[in-house]
Amino acid sequence: QVQLVESGGGLVQAGGSLRLSCAASGIFLRFNAMGWYRQAPGKQRELVATVTSGGRVNYTDSVKGRFTISRDNAKNTVYLQMNSLKPEDTAVYYCNVLPTVNEYWGQGTQVTVSS
Repeated sequence: QVQLVESGGGLVQAGGSLRLSCAASGIFLRFNAMGWYRQAPGKQRELVATVTSGGRVNYTDSVKGRFTISRDNAKNTVYLQMNSLKPEDTAVYYCNVLPTVNEYWGQGTQVTVSS
């Protein structure tokens, strides 16, 4: 059974930083493209950052230059370093493989950025 467990969220002031972790079990992340997603209240879930199995990364425009996605294959974990946080980054953050698998969605981790 595949489990993706997100952690590292919290309450931070605008301009602050957080590092999110996505720890996997039941699946080897090194063989998969991975993505970080977020869903703000009343909005659809959006793809924020991706990393391929080969390490190529991509970001949605709103986080470019501020967020960094990375992976540690030895720890079977994907990270999202978030710097210069803005109130509009407030959301529940999730990880999943690409393309997404519905059964892999976890509980997410709440990120709240105060102004």
